[in-house]
Amino acid sequence: MKVLVTGAKGFVGKNLVAQLRNIRDGKARNYHGASVSDIFEYDLDSTSEQLEDYCSKADFVFNLAGVNRPENQADFMKGNFGFASALLETLGRHRNACPVMLSSSIQATLQGRYAGSEYGKSKLAGEELFFDYARQSGAKVLVYRFPNLFGKWCRPNYNSAVATFCNNVACDLPIKVNDRSTELELLYIDDLVDEMIAALAGGEHHCEFDGVRTVFRADGRYCAVPVSYAETLGDIVDLLEKFRAQPSSLVMPEIPGGSFAKKLYSTYLSYLPKSKVAFPLKMNSDSRGSFTELLKTSGCGQFSVNVSKPGITKGEHWHNSKWELFIVVSGHGLIRERKIGTGEIMEFEVSGEKIEAVQMLPGYTHDIINLSSSDNLVTMMWANEAFDPSQPDTYAEPVENK
Repeated sequence: MKVLVTGAKGFVGKNLVAQLRNIRDGKARNYHGASVSDIFEYDLDSTSEQLEDYCSKADFVFNLAGVNRPENQADFMKGNFGFASALLETLGRHRNACPVMLSSSIQATLQGRYAGSEYGKSKLAGEELFFDYARQSGAKVLVYRFPNLFGKWCRPNYNSAVATFCNNVACDLPIKVNDRSTELELLYIDDLVDEMIAALAGGEHHCEFDGVRTVFRADGRYCAVPVSYAETLGDIVDLLEKFRAQPSSLVMPEIPGGSFAKKLYSTYLSYLPKSKVAFPLKMNSDSRGSFTELLKTSGCGQFSVNVSKPGITKGEHWHNSKWELFIVVSGHGLIRERKIGTGEIMEFEVSGEKIEAVQMLPGYTHDIINLSSSDNLVTMMWANEAFDPSQPDTYAEPVENK
């Protein structure tokens, strides 16, 4: 399928084109069953001749071109309605009745705080133009009214509060929140792109609007992405502050699959300056080697890395309730465990050549010995709880009674 994307260099366009390329190049297989052979990228620096050529060949059109912040209000209609007219006229001249998707805005409802919006009026005019085109040409038209968008590559200090907040927090710049309780409906860019690829393959989601509220209906006139989030500015800022603190606290905030927090974290990371992409970890070093905490969680313990020098024995302690996993990733070692009050010792020879996890059982004193005379032993460690120096639950006792 040959796909035309107008506004290809914009926020949505860049993300969509990147995924279309993945499909075209076989990197994203079985993605909604979509097939892409050619991608025609049209933007402000493209020519009218290119638009003619693309419109004559396209099997599907994503019209993402538009004006968000013109110098004067009249340019909303010129940039949004005007280009939409030119696009449809060009398709009509070539008698190309391929499906066309239009990126509109929730502001086109002209309801609530959007009443009287010149931007909304221009988007609504574009919608009606597309619906008229569908009636006249028989082409399939998919009109999406987007709420506030966020995600990687979104331009800060432009028309996205989330992009601005992410950029400023990542770069230690000030942010201003007039009302923490202000709620935004937010749509993540990857969810939007996923929906657009589904639409390309004929699997779009239809809806109607009750004011600004999306009501999904199979026979709906409009289309919408089934996943969005209602979040307050205060909650967004609080999450971003936790993300900023992670390199120093090592505590990873809760980011469940599909959650807003997970998608906001991905967005935040995309704005990090080079100076923050890498950050130091505190290595606790002595003559035996080193121990470094890597990551902590609020409910699932912590991760660490332990380096033992040749011939060194580490550990020789036990826990009442805490348990751990030892995973040797480099070197050759021996893990030993003995149940407290007994003389029976379990031994596990471990090596980076055959990576496996060994559980340190509650009530068992344990150690780890580097069997090599020349190489370090590197062990990844997970404990079911973050270390609390006030209640360490750690008691010294050798594994082998001498």
